[in-house]
Amino acid sequence: MDVTSFSTLGGPHPQRGVGVVAPFDFALDRELWRWVPDEVSLHLTRTPYVPVEVSLDLARLVSEHETLAEAVRALTAAEPEVLAYACTSGSFVGGIAGERAMCEAMSREGSVASVTTSGALLEALDELDARRIALVTPYTWSVTQSLEEYLAEAGVSVVGRAYLGLTRHIWKVPYRDVADMARQAASGPVDALFISCTNLPTYDVIPQLEAELRMPVISANQVTMWSSLRRLGTRAVGPYQALVNAGARPGTADFGALDALAEPPVSPAVPPGAAPSDGLPDPPGGPAGPAEPTGPAGPTAEGGWT
Repeated sequence: MDVTSFSTLGGPHPQRGVGVVAPFDFALDRELWRWVPDEVSLHLTRTPYVPVEVSLDLARLVSEHETLAEAVRALTAAEPEVLAYACTSGSFVGGIAGERAMCEAMSREGSVASVTTSGALLEALDELDARRIALVTPYTWSVTQSLEEYLAEAGVSVVGRAYLGLTRHIWKVPYRDVADMARQAASGPVDALFISCTNLPTYDVIPQLEAELRMPVISANQVTMWSSLRRLGTRAVGPYQALVNAGARPGTADFGALDALAEPPVSPAVPPGAAPSDGLPDPPGGPAGPAEPTGPAGPTAEGGWT
């Protein structure tokens, strides 16, 4: 092949970049990319490892300004146009003032606009005009409570909740457990459902839950990408997701198109002793194995799941 023929290709096309700072244990890079249009690239870096399980202490450690500044410096070589801190707990643990200070610290170091997951959450709730929400988290009660305090500070009430009480391996939680918690949390009238934690897989479960629950369903990774891409003047991609597509919101003419998703496909007969299928694909990384119990076994006295 004549190598001179490559001169006719004209590519690669110019790319716009989002610089993403994630905690060291983040395992869902591929999920973030699913919301990103072709002309945008993600440039990811992680905070340094610390031997601490998921907790409020870990949230504080991975959100220190010095840690953020070092991560942003690592991203500047790629010249991103916006910076995103992809961690819910790390961005709500300091309250609204702490979240704003994190954005200021990143923007000061990177000289571009910055967003955090928790700041993007409030932006998304405003977009959806949601003031009473249901909440799903994989966290312990103390971390879940801290998120509720952050939301209350912004004037958002949590009127239903479900949480798993996990301190590690959150990315292994299967979609069926996320869906079960969502149904429990959204048992009463609410404006929207929020699924917290950027390490919890949600992309494929969002449209089915929206169709079943008849309300907007948003997640940590979704709002992070949606908010970041807004600052680039472009849109996130996500079929049948109310935040991403205004036509998929309740009250719009196109919302009825979601009805087709409300009923999962019929699964084949389940052999004796096998786990039933929920019709949803497993998240990236596969389902949790038998040695790694992550699913809710039943309600706790606090209203969560363990």
